[in-house]
Formats: sequence, C-alpha cells, structure tokens
Amino acid sequence: MRATEVFEEHRPLLNGVAYRILGTADDAEDVVQEAWLRWSRVDPDGIDNPRAYLVTVASRLSIDRLRKASAQRESYVGEWLPEPVSDLPDAAERAELADSVEFALLVVLETLSPLERAVFVLHEAFQLPYTHIARVIGRNEAATRQLARRARDHVRERRPRFEADRAARRRITERFLRACAEGDLDGLKGLLAEDATLVSDGGGRTPAPLRVIRGADKVGRFLAAVSRERNTSRFLRSLGLASAAPVHMEITGVNGGPAAVLSVEGVPITVLTLDVFEGRARHVYMVANPDKMSRLRAIGPSRT
Repeated sequence: MRATEVFEEHRPLLNGVAYRILGTADDAEDVVQEAWLRWSRVDPDGIDNPRAYLVTVASRLSIDRLRKASAQRESYVGEWLPEPVSDLPDAAERAELADSVEFALLVVLETLSPLERAVFVLHEAFQLPYTHIARVIGRNEAATRQLARRARDHVRERRPRFEADRAARRRITERFLRACAEGDLDGLKGLLAEDATLVSDGGGRTPAPLRVIRGADKVGRFLAAVSRERNTSRFLRSLGLASAAPVHMEITGVNGGPAAVLSVEGVPITVLTLDVFEGRARHVYMVANPDKMSRLRAIGPSRT
C-alpha cells in the first residue's frame, strides 16, 4: 500500500515532467503508467529518495519516447503543434510552473533535441541540480551544463519573455477573436505584428494550411476568409458535424494562458493561441486536429 501512496503523491509531478518533454498528454500518461510498472517492481524501502528516483525514470522514458516521436513527426501531414490542455498535468504544483507549460514555449521546445529539451525542462521548470540531471541523461556534469546553456540560448533567441501580462494578453485575444468572428480584416491586421506568422496543425484531418503563413496581411486575410460560412461549413463537415450547427467561441484557459476555443455542440474543434509582443500578436497558433482536442473541456452548449 505504501508503494501506491508514494507513487500517487508524485503522479502530478511525473505528469508535468513528461508532458513538458513530450508535448502530448496521452504520451505523458503512457510514460507515467510505465513508470508505475517499474516502481511496482522495486522495494520502495530501498529507495532513499523516491522523488529523485521517479523523476529519473519518467525523464528517461520521456526522452526515449520523444526520440521515436521525432522520427514519426517528420512524416506528419503539415505542421506539428503540441497538444493543448485545459487543465495543467501538474495542477497540484506551484503556480509559477504554469509559465513553463505555456503553448508558445512548448512550440519552441519542439526545436530542441530530446536531450536539450529534457535538460531545459528539468532545470528551468523544476530546478533540478545539474548533478541529478547528468545522472538522468547519462552524461557528465560539464556536458549537461553545455546542453543546458545551448538550450537556454536557443529558447531566448526564439522566445523572448512576455512583455504583456496575462490580463493584457487576454484583452488582445478577445479583440482578436472578435475581429476573426466578424471577418474584420482591418481589425485583424491592426492586431498583428508586421512579421506575424500563423502555424496551423490539422494533421491531415481537417482543412488547414500545410505551411506557415507569413506576414500580417496574409495571416489576416486567411483568418478573415475562414470565418465565412462556406469555409466553416466545409470544416464542420470534415469533422462529421452538422454544418448548420452554430460555432461557439470562448476565451478560456489553455496551457496556463488565454486562448480562443471554438466548439460545435460542446465539441472543441479549434484552438487559437497568440504570442503577444508590444501589444500585437507576433505568432498565431491554430490547432484543429481532432485527435488533439480530447484534453480540452467542453465549451458552450452540448449536443442534445
């Protein structure tokens, strides 16, 4: 019984580590389940530091799975984005950890190698010492520090810290959503940085751009176009939903930050998240792959 209690005490932490390394909640849960199987085979009384042991196991399993996933994602249809979640996998942890799971950061972490990503997550998000991380990844401390420095520099280059607080970002997201819903091209362009990009993940399951759209004008025109009824109907039909069903839009918490979630009959169909700098959206991320909607709370009226 003690072994189960110890593991359950650490489950939120393990989920948090695995999700940040992998970017998908399903894979994270698989890793945690495998960690449980390994934990169940050892004598917990012989483990001096259960937290360190379990984090090591979950991290190594996540790295192995990420290596395999990275190869599979090379054949993914279109751009691959992380799986959005309404509830953080580690909600029981400190509130400040929310910043390390924000969607835009997870997108940048996708550009790191599996080892770089693991080192960054374990040190920057969970403040594990380099001596521990070195044992996790099987490298010496000097090599581990070098991986961490390379990862930090890469993230800093691609991901400056937010200049807007969450309240300001929510206001901009609300204005952005309203402009999208109204097909207001001028309004959208006014909220986009000149070098704005839109990255869309439909996974080949829904009509979505296969390549990154660049520039405020092109991004605005695309978003204004998809708000038109004929495109919305085609999109809904591709999901097997009634094309006449109304689309419900709501700003809600996704990955610890504000996001626009579109749903039909209570079923989330699209998530829009913004990367906001100097009061404008520099990056727009649109997840429309139905396989990545399962971790979002139902929004709006459900089917009757």
